[in-house]
Amino acid sequence: WSSAVTLTDAERGASGDMGHDELFCLHLFPRSTFATFSLREEEGLDADHVRSLEKALKAAIAFASKPKGWLMLLGPYGCGKTHLAAAIGNARMDQGDPPLMIMAPDLLDDLRAAMNEPGKMSFHRRFTDIRTTPLLILDDLGTQSMTPWAREKMHQLFNHRSNAELPTVITSANTLEEVDERIRARLLDARLCTIHAITAPAYHGGRKRKK
Repeated sequence: WSSAVTLTDAERGASGDMGHDELFCLHLFPRSTFATFSLREEEGLDADHVRSLEKALKAAIAFASKPKGWLMLLGPYGCGKTHLAAAIGNARMDQGDPPLMIMAPDLLDDLRAAMNEPGKMSFHRRFTDIRTTPLLILDDLGTQSMTPWAREKMHQLFNHRSNAELPTVITSANTLEEVDERIRARLLDARLCTIHAITAPAYHGGRKRKK
């Protein structure tokens, strides 16, 4: 990997000429690969926690090899969801198929700015570029505190990608019960979406200390 922070081709294309480079975040995770993902056995985690990490890793590797449908990774903050999501993106980029990786809160902030600032890229063009991108990685989805406008935009995004069957990776620290019911209906469609819950606690690094 390279330490240089440079946009992927997909990020550069979606940013256009209007200075939206800060929205896209895959280039911020050059170290996030499948090879660097740890199952954390050295921490003394419960076997169930380790198994949840292993299953999520295998699912991410399979998705990266052939993106199809949706993959959702659930779990507490710091458990490894973003690492796996970025690893999928980096694997696809290595194969010449770079995706867009976006933090959900940043996406909503950017759309609000695009809608309220007519001097920049038009809101409709911006939103269309994102919802139609061939592979979208949406990190940190959380809908319980969204405004009605934000919920509607997020529903439109998921609805379009569902109808068009566009490959999508979603991570969230919420439970499914906390997700907006219209979006939850899409996520619970087993024909479209595969869900993996990581039960391991947040990673703090290092080995388990001996008493």
